[in-house]
Amino acid sequence: MKITISGPPGSGTSTVAKIVASRLGFKLISAGEIFRQLARERGCTLEEFSKIADENEEIDIYIDRTQKEIAEKEDNIVVEGRLSGWMVEDALKVLIYADEETRFARIAKREKKSIEQVRHETRKREEYERRRYRKYYGIDIDDWSIYHLVINSACFSAETIAELILRAAEEFGC
Repeated sequence: MKITISGPPGSGTSTVAKIVASRLGFKLISAGEIFRQLARERGCTLEEFSKIADENEEIDIYIDRTQKEIAEKEDNIVVEGRLSGWMVEDALKVLIYADEETRFARIAKREKKSIEQVRHETRKREEYERRRYRKYYGIDIDDWSIYHLVINSACFSAETIAELILRAAEEFGC
């Protein structure tokens, strides 16, 4: 079984994906981790690297192709990333979201930054991503119609969300 977990920054996708993969004993691949690693390797902040990626389509294409190729080779995998629901076929597709202020507070805590700085950086990053996804793939990231399960992470703990996904995985068959 393949499960994709997508959502905007700070929505909790990485945390939930780790729990789900661990519980199922599945491999986990995270597009966000690949992106963050590439940014670190270049000594960039996420905002700076997003701007670079906005001007260099090879970065997104590399991340997306890598994620898709790994997912295609695996029978049992959890794929976490903004575009994973669009890139991986024959999967239970999950979207996790939360309101902006909840997401900004989570990111600020994780990255030890002010809410104001995170608000600015995240909005910029999302703007770059939205533009790149439409330009490179013709994807409207705000179209949730591809997802089988949509969960508001401001209302549930990561453990509860993982349980919902595991329950949906038991029933998944379309």
